[in-house]
Amino acid sequence: MFGAAQKFFRAYRFFLCAILAFLVLCGCSGSKAMRKADGVGDAPVAAVTDSLKAKFKFSLFDKAGKEQEFDAVLFSVPGKRYRMELTGAMGIGVASLLWKEDGWQVVFPTEKMYVKGAGYMVGLFSDSTIPMVHIHQVASVFEGKLLPEGYKDLGDGKAVESTGREFSYGKNGSDVAWISRAGRDGKSEKIRFEGFKEFEGTRIPAHVVFERNGKKYLEIQVKTVKHGQTFSLGVWRLNIPKSYQRIE
Repeated sequence: MFGAAQKFFRAYRFFLCAILAFLVLCGCSGSKAMRKADGVGDAPVAAVTDSLKAKFKFSLFDKAGKEQEFDAVLFSVPGKRYRMELTGAMGIGVASLLWKEDGWQVVFPTEKMYVKGAGYMVGLFSDSTIPMVHIHQVASVFEGKLLPEGYKDLGDGKAVESTGREFSYGKNGSDVAWISRAGRDGKSEKIRFEGFKEFEGTRIPAHVVFERNGKKYLEIQVKTVKHGQTFSLGVWRLNIPKSYQRIE
């Protein structure tokens, strides 16, 4: 049991040390889930005007600075529901995330484990090494919305979120260059936005770096962003085999 828990927390850190994120998003786990999420085996549903599909490289860095890369796909209906798939070497499924207003779940097919939660913060509150991820803020990067929705500007680069949480930010011309705030343990958490490009008429950062206490732990490099997409019903289902172990 101890060995299984260790494997889980390694996988969980790789997936949620941001993100998801980021982060961040049909059927069964693994490669079958990816095929279903791409629309095979389920009738498509009508596209929502603001729905989008993004592909990007998802890189995580351990305390020694060693990098581990994943290919990632995000299916998003902003503010309503998100699905994200991470794949590793040879297209092997590493993790599947589904967030909806009534709750979220993450499945780790190689570990045969899963976790469930509720609310817009995704992560493990009991593990201080894993920053809790504001799922809407991570997903909104792909919409080009980099500052928290409903924030109040206090001047001199200071602002406060609608929740009352304070943060600071900087700009490079008209582009938001970075956002910084204190984490729940008081340590600084910073997001840097770089390499702005036009993706289907929307200007977004192609390179996003997440730092905690001055050290980089997550990097996103955007490849494509498609708006007005039609997703299959399978995208919004994440079946969990009965043999999988739930992490409380």
